[in-house]
Amino acid sequence: MYRMARKSVTIVAVLSALVPQSGFAQRAGTLIAAQPVIGTPEDMRAWRVQYWTSDNGKPIRVTGMVIAPRGRSNGGPRRVIAWTHGLIGIAQRCAPSIGMGNFTVIPALGDAIRRGYTIVAPDYPGLGSDMIHPVLVGRSEGSSVLDAVRAARAIPEAEAGSRFALWGESQGGHAALWAGQMAARYAPDLQLVGIAAIVPPTDLARNLSEGKDLRVRALLTSYTAASWSRYYNAPMSTFGSRQTQNVMLRLADNNCVVAGAKPRLGTILGIAVVQGVVRKIDLSRQHPWARLMRKNNPSAAAIAVPAMIYTGTDDSIVAPAVVHDFARRACALNKTISYKSIPGGEHATVARTEGKATLQWIDDRFARKRAPNNCRSI
Repeated sequence: MYRMARKSVTIVAVLSALVPQSGFAQRAGTLIAAQPVIGTPEDMRAWRVQYWTSDNGKPIRVTGMVIAPRGRSNGGPRRVIAWTHGLIGIAQRCAPSIGMGNFTVIPALGDAIRRGYTIVAPDYPGLGSDMIHPVLVGRSEGSSVLDAVRAARAIPEAEAGSRFALWGESQGGHAALWAGQMAARYAPDLQLVGIAAIVPPTDLARNLSEGKDLRVRALLTSYTAASWSRYYNAPMSTFGSRQTQNVMLRLADNNCVVAGAKPRLGTILGIAVVQGVVRKIDLSRQHPWARLMRKNNPSAAAIAVPAMIYTGTDDSIVAPAVVHDFARRACALNKTISYKSIPGGEHATVARTEGKATLQWIDDRFARKRAPNNCRSI
């Protein structure tokens, strides 16, 4: 049975490669290839995947990873968690599926696998694929996440079902909220049970101006400027001289975020240059940047399922007040929200310290238990 299953995945990949111009082969959510990952933890198996998604109505090839328990399920299709990763850069080589980073970066991964989940971890367009990465572009993120869940269902050994939850941190929280607001219309073949958005940037203009860490704000602004100048043709001249523009482009193109890694001297100097720009410019008053940021803010009104929204009191990157205000807006619209501000929680720690609690919340959504709602106390 296992050999037959692997053979079926290979056939899907070969047929897709042979007929790339056919409508079926390029249909969003279609699996192109699934390559088994060597060296996974003993209780897991995984595949690096290529699949079709859409961008502005056009089919594009993108990548990701699917991780599943090694044993067979005894209870039918597995529950699916779509893990949406935080900002790691905009260069193609930054894709988390390229190495083994997913096995250490995804919070409580071992626990999720023991609970029987299949984890779908998309890279997002332009990370691992040959195109511009539209960083913090909501529809691009959302479609690639939903199509990753669809594509995973074509891997027989992954046993992925159609019911899924979204769980993301930082940029991934943004992606999870966008995928959630798109799911019913874009992927009616899937059933979303809940959204866990951890330290999510929900108001891009405020996020690029209220974060306390000026160095990180400089790098985030460089990533966004480089990406959107190419994707939207937004003018880099907004940021000053040609020399400053080139510094921002080099920062964006040459730096992947690696936990615990020390920045190179050139990166430190480049960030120092951009910090001066960040202090002086208010993108919420600069067009087309202001319009584009509003366009890519997730919508509190569009949350259609229970949502967990967490921040940390010591988050210096995504201002806690921004996350709090988004949760309050959702509550005012009668959404079912479980909100929490973690005392001492930092941007890089909240998803991990609250991993077990998040998994329990997700378990309960699949079990159709009544979702907690603390809107009255927010």
